[in-house]
Amino acid sequence: MALRARVLYDFSSENPGEISVRENELVTLHSDAVVEGWLEGTNSGGLTGLVPAAYVEILGDNGTSGGDPAPIAQRNSFQASQGSDDDWDDEWDDASTVADEPALVPDGDGDGRSAYSAHTSPRAHQAKGSATVGKNLNRFSTFVKSGGEAFVLGEASGQVKDGDKIYIVMGDFGPEWQGNPYPFGCSIDDPTKQTKFKGMKSYMSYKLTPSHTQSQVHRRYKHFDWLYARLVQKFPVISVPHLPEKQATGRFEEDFISKRRKGLIWWMNHMTSHPVLARCDVFQHFLTCSSTDEKAWKQGKRKAEKDDMVGANFFLTISTPTIPLDLQDVESKVDVFKAFTKKMDENLLQVNVTVNEFARKQITGFKKEYQKVGQSFRLLSQAFELDQQSYSVPLNQAIAFTGEAYEAIGEYFAEQPRQDIDPITDLLAIYQGHLTNFPDIIHVQKGALTKVKESQHGTPDRGVSERCNIISCATLAEIQHFHRTRVRDFKAQMQHYLRQQISFFQRITSKLEEALHMYDKA
Repeated sequence: MALRARVLYDFSSENPGEISVRENELVTLHSDAVVEGWLEGTNSGGLTGLVPAAYVEILGDNGTSGGDPAPIAQRNSFQASQGSDDDWDDEWDDASTVADEPALVPDGDGDGRSAYSAHTSPRAHQAKGSATVGKNLNRFSTFVKSGGEAFVLGEASGQVKDGDKIYIVMGDFGPEWQGNPYPFGCSIDDPTKQTKFKGMKSYMSYKLTPSHTQSQVHRRYKHFDWLYARLVQKFPVISVPHLPEKQATGRFEEDFISKRRKGLIWWMNHMTSHPVLARCDVFQHFLTCSSTDEKAWKQGKRKAEKDDMVGANFFLTISTPTIPLDLQDVESKVDVFKAFTKKMDENLLQVNVTVNEFARKQITGFKKEYQKVGQSFRLLSQAFELDQQSYSVPLNQAIAFTGEAYEAIGEYFAEQPRQDIDPITDLLAIYQGHLTNFPDIIHVQKGALTKVKESQHGTPDRGVSERCNIISCATLAEIQHFHRTRVRDFKAQMQHYLRQQISFFQRITSKLEEALHMYDKA
């Protein structure tokens, strides 16, 4: 019997193989097998293709929800992340999952850019993301599964050690995470292809050098993926940056390796600059454990996977300012931020499409047009050479040089996107990931406020308000961190873009001036 599912959210197909669905639409699934966050099914219009698993809810035989309120994508993906220590090097190889990973679809211009990076929406990016723990888009279960409800109702329990405490302070603009007194960075260099099992499996290894230890460690993509899963599980109201996406084909090609490394650098910069994420034990274990000490790695891995201070218990570790927040003011600020992220999400997508189209024109169209002009000048020079008059030689050479100058400028246009457009798309990718995280964070906070309002209908429960205050402080602190990081990143990236543009046009001007001076000799 075919499986039926109800669509939870609108989804517009933007890539071949996907189908569009609308909220509350019933779709027929071919199976409940989730592949990289996608299910195959047929919509009400009879079209067959892929839909994000997190966007649908499988129905039971009687047309009701089939048990667990969490979408099937989260249930399957979370279970997949719970590997044993012994499969660390045997089952998590990049190559072992290749058969299940959909290849990115290149655009029709052959310039090496993917239609996915240029046209896929942030929520589709999330569904296709590399992380082993899927994000839950069901409003109710987000609050429940994150532990928000258990904490607000006073059901969370655990012993908080001094080292686990996370402090929120009142800054000039509201609650903020207490700054890291020992800030550090981490470089990612030398991606190297390595093999195992006598060359049967291949993978890329990256050299990480944390500035606070200066001790180099080597990590593979699967190690980053494991770390991401632990962080998402542990911190329900912190936006853990998304990792660069997986790719099935061309994983060892130079362009892809370079792009992934840049994505990992962005990811690492956002991790090390976050006051909470940078100091958590599992991240420090990832950065500092020797690559050759397998025993120490597995011990740290087990400790992280048995961490009690996750979900509801995470909120127990938070220490807030003495004076509680005005919950009405909190609700207003969160609503403003929600509207802001929605608008930012829409505009990031538009910028992404626009700059990728601009880059495509530079790589193909502009290069081709300038080379056409250059070739026409060179042909004119060759025609003039038939004159065979000695006094026309300097002019012929100047015209030929002009042709060469225009051909060189065409190459400048083709090369330039790597210098200015690609860094912008890398920036947009990291922020599109953050923007897909915040709906769930906001739902946790909204759920807490709802519990406070419900408690006020009967005998007010002061404990519920106090615990809601903790969630509210953490949410506003995370919002504040997002804004500060956003201002820092976009300021730096726009400055870089404009400097590169100025340098680019200066090169063109210099080349044209060089051609102009050739005519002084004619």
